[in-house]
Amino acid sequence: MKISYGKLRVPVHRIAGDDLLAAEISIEVLGDNFLPAYTEGDNSAVVATDTMKNFILRESLSYNGTSLEGLVQHLGQRFTSTYPVMESVRMSAKELRFDRLNARVYSRSGDDYGVATVEPDGTVRGGRHGMMLLKTRGSAFTKFARDEYTTLPERGDRPLFIRVDADWRYASDAFVESSAVRDHFAATFYDFVSESIQHLVHEMGRRALDAFPALSQIAFRGENHTYDPVPGAEDAEPLSKTYTSPFPAWGLITLVLDR
Repeated sequence: MKISYGKLRVPVHRIAGDDLLAAEISIEVLGDNFLPAYTEGDNSAVVATDTMKNFILRESLSYNGTSLEGLVQHLGQRFTSTYPVMESVRMSAKELRFDRLNARVYSRSGDDYGVATVEPDGTVRGGRHGMMLLKTRGSAFTKFARDEYTTLPERGDRPLFIRVDADWRYASDAFVESSAVRDHFAATFYDFVSESIQHLVHEMGRRALDAFPALSQIAFRGENHTYDPVPGAEDAEPLSKTYTSPFPAWGLITLVLDR
């Protein structure tokens, strides 16, 4: 039997002066110390998930850093030191993104956001999820395998629209702002002429590992949302074509790159 329990998506908005750190924090508690609650209905060792919620809210105040990774690391250490019955915990966070407009005004964003996880073995991971990147040209997809089921035409230069989640593992306690990694990905997306999305994410990962020494591994999960040309659009002026959303079954591309 393998068990765990915890509390999901506790919203925390920490304001220090005019600086804001907002996230949803989740905890998963692992180990066999809570097995009697499952097998015998004995809750004497169980830390209520409502208690976990209150602990996260209160202990977030004592965190003095600015990174999601540091926050979940801090909370995980505080949980295990306060509750020895918790053999190990997995802490994770999803950024509630607010873009700063000036010194004390922020705008809530529904765009891509940072994530962070501390695994039970202490491994720290960061990431950026929900990146939606579109470029008007500079991408190709040609010379792929063809058979009787293939209807997709080859395109030597096409618009490219992808959704990307990227996660990375750290080599040390030096963390990287996920927005900086996102901007680096966007720069590669702009200037690299790719032969496929596979080709593109490999180049994104390779360049990011070179640019950010604190990262030891990068993993990508990409979806191809590239628009389809409207019938007849191929005959339009070279720089003026019309496209529409594709059939809603996205192509999936994954990659894990180690340093």
